[in-house]
Order: sequence, then C-alpha cells, then structure tokens
Amino acid sequence: MTLLQQDKLAATTHMNAVQLKVGDMKTMSEYYQKALGLEILDESAAGIRLGRGTQELVNLRNAPGLKVPSRNEAGLFHTALLFDTKADLAATVLSAAQFDQTRFVGSSDHLVSEAFYFTDPEGNGIELYWDRPRDTWNWNDGQVAMDTVYLDPNQFLNTHLTEQAIAQQRNAAADVGHVHLQVGNVATARKFYVDTLGFDETTTLGEQALFVSAGGYHHHMAMNVWNSAGAGPRKDTLGLGEVLINVPSEEEVGKLAERLNFAKVGNHHTGAELRFKDPWNNELRVAVGS
Repeated sequence: MTLLQQDKLAATTHMNAVQLKVGDMKTMSEYYQKALGLEILDESAAGIRLGRGTQELVNLRNAPGLKVPSRNEAGLFHTALLFDTKADLAATVLSAAQFDQTRFVGSSDHLVSEAFYFTDPEGNGIELYWDRPRDTWNWNDGQVAMDTVYLDPNQFLNTHLTEQAIAQQRNAAADVGHVHLQVGNVATARKFYVDTLGFDETTTLGEQALFVSAGGYHHHMAMNVWNSAGAGPRKDTLGLGEVLINVPSEEEVGKLAERLNFAKVGNHHTGAELRFKDPWNNELRVAVGS
C-alpha cells in the first residue's frame, strides 16, 4: 500500500513522555531519580512526573494491586532515552550501572546509534543511547541500515566519561527518542502503525521486528515478537500505561483522526489530545507539541 503525503505523519512528529503503571512508587521513583538522574517535575496522589529540566520523560502512575505482566504478553519492550553527547550518555550509564536495583542487559552499536540496556525494578526495559550524525546513516530504498554489534561498556566509559559530565548529569538534556513495543504479529503492527497512523517503515527484520518513524529518523517506534509472538490484547497490568506522540499542529491531529475513523479504529478527542489504542490495547495519545 502506498500512502499519499497527506496520509503520513508530519516530519516533525516526535515521541514524548511514557507513562508507566507502578506497584511500588517509592522504589520506582528512587530508581528513576538515582539511577537515571531524573528530577521530580510534579507529584500528586496519582503519581510522579520525572524528567530533565522542563522536559518530562517518565510519568509514574500509582497502580497498587495490578500484576506484573508475563514476559510473553504484549506491552513495553523498552523506553529509549536519547542523549546529546557521548559524555552525557556515559554519565547516566555509570549511575544506572552502580544502582543496586538496576539490571544491566547489554550494550550494542546499531550503526545509527550506540545504546545501553537496563531493566528497572518492576521489569520495564530502558534504553540509554546516543545517535550518530544523520549524514552518516546509510539508506537503501527507504530502509536504514541498522545492526547489533557488540559495544564494550567499559571501553565506552573509559573513553567518553568525564568529571564534568558526572557533575552536570542532571542538567544534561535528554528526550524520549523512541518507544519499542512487544506485539503479537508484525503484519498487524505494520497495518496499524504504517498504513493507518502514517509512520514510515524504516527497516524490518522479516516477521520478527518492524521499525517506523516520521521525517527520516531511524525509528520513533518499533514493534517486535521476540518474546510475544501470537500475543493477544493486553490486560490491565503493571508496566506500560500510555505512549505520548507529539505532532506540530491541530490540523495534523485532525488528519490522524480521519485516518483512524476510516480504518474503524475507535478514538476520542478530549479537546487537548487524541486518544486511542493499538490492536494489543496499548494506549496512545497524540497531542500538539513543539
């Protein structure tokens, strides 16, 4: 299926804060502050919003009593935090690695980026990464070249960590670069995220994983079946609450609503944002943002 330009998400579309439903607010809040160097932006009975500067990155929502999802259910694979420099990345990798309740999963050179993977105390995946300059990415027929090459974490820290970056860690900028989901089927994910929402497909790993973006980024979202092949709609569990996507104008929100309606995907405009679910009950919000 070939999408017309008006059926695509705007080039300046980007990801924003990810909401997590948490069972132990004290432990999770401490993790995101001490391990990842985030600051509390707002706190209420409903939960805690954390970020860097004024940029919200993670929204922890109180959800006592919910169960931890099994590894093979649909939901969050990881939230990926993007850093401006290798030194900024190294400072947060160091603090995450030193925190008692963290679990280091691995590190990889993906050709377009260098990334480190952790798991928070309730099992939510986290990627910390830095992008190589866009003019160094290799594209072929609309597909960006990505790979998974071993990246030595100790060598990376020895090369790029600085005392200044450690001292200024909490002041260094960070953004939600992409959100990676576990889904039940790649073909269904492509139909929803590419054909209906209007992301561009940037690369694919057969029927194992799909990477999509707007505006020529390597990926704003990804979906894989590595743990979750055949998974059906999610139940209400701990883990992923909501994914927030920012578009540049109300016109873009309206065009997306039209595409969702045409595809018979239920949606609701609250007056501030468009809310809907993907085929696995992952909740998405689309709102105007810079």
